[in-house]
Amino acid sequence: MTNPSSRIYLSPPHMSGKEREYMLDAFDSNWIAPLGPHVDAFEEEFGSYVGVNNALALSSGTAGLHLALILCGVGAGDTVLCPTLTFAATANAIHYCGASPVFIDSESKSWNMCPNLLEEELRESANKGRVPKAVIVVHVFGQSADMKAIMRICDEFGVPVIEDAAESLGATYEDVHTGTIGDFGVYSFNGNKIMTTSGGGMLVSRDKGAINKARYLSTQAREPVVHYEHREIGYNYRLSNVLAAIGRGQLAAMPEKIASRRKIFNRYVDGLSNLAGISFMPEAEYGVSNRWLSIINIDSGKFGLTPDVLRKELENHNIESRPVWKPMHLQPVFSASKFVGGDIAENIFSTGLCLPSGSGLKKDDQERVIDKIQCAVKNI
Repeated sequence: MTNPSSRIYLSPPHMSGKEREYMLDAFDSNWIAPLGPHVDAFEEEFGSYVGVNNALALSSGTAGLHLALILCGVGAGDTVLCPTLTFAATANAIHYCGASPVFIDSESKSWNMCPNLLEEELRESANKGRVPKAVIVVHVFGQSADMKAIMRICDEFGVPVIEDAAESLGATYEDVHTGTIGDFGVYSFNGNKIMTTSGGGMLVSRDKGAINKARYLSTQAREPVVHYEHREIGYNYRLSNVLAAIGRGQLAAMPEKIASRRKIFNRYVDGLSNLAGISFMPEAEYGVSNRWLSIINIDSGKFGLTPDVLRKELENHNIESRPVWKPMHLQPVFSASKFVGGDIAENIFSTGLCLPSGSGLKKDDQERVIDKIQCAVKNI
């Protein structure tokens, strides 16, 4: 029985046991930094897991996005299309290149970038003779976007596709791993993700030459000579051997992590579906979500409480919950950026609440979350 007053976090790290073994090996061998055998093994094992031979371990998912944009030729004055419902890192990486984001609204069935709005914007841009340099697709909250529709549109206009799979490792689109369908795939191993290396990321591509170029850029663009020679601007973006060791242990437990998160989501459905005004993030018919976060939508008129009031009530009981991503076109820093669409992403933001979803969440703790939500409604 867990402590009935202990803190329940949204999505904390969940260790499987192998991480310690690999990390101690890194210490004992003195392969601490900058790279080492665990980095090499992590890249190989990760590529094997997602089904792409070419993988590059990096210091963050954001670093992967930045490198992918550079490899797509994105530079000052260019435009890049991306969804508005995402974390700021997606749009920040576009600005790192001196380019401007154009934000695309969501579609209801997946909460991801709407292919119809994407096509509308690409056709309008082509008619003006200014096709965007790239499209970043984000598989938000662990669910794949409609990649077949998106790839068809982008292929028609010759626009490369970068998949921001930071939240969707292990999720699939028609039995294919997210992050492996477009030109580049980017994953995050931040502390709250389905697997973590404390901080880190991975860039993958079927283009071996592109990954070799990214490897070169990520190590300060150092030329392969005995002295320090640099012909291009580079970046300090590589992952350390110690963190890669943690990643190897985390990766080995991915099937169990996904199964646990999906089970947690289903428990919420069973425990909360009887409440008026509660609905859940849908799962599109074309794929399988990793259910990184379990999210409820609250119709305040029927439920009796707003998402923020419920969030504060859960916090009073030492339970962490959070709003969904605030759309990028509503962020002050991006207020001058173009937005294409209506109010779907805004509605998701205004009604959504992310519940504790970590793969290590104990059943007793989840029942406590469900009970506190049930009690909040009864006490209105």
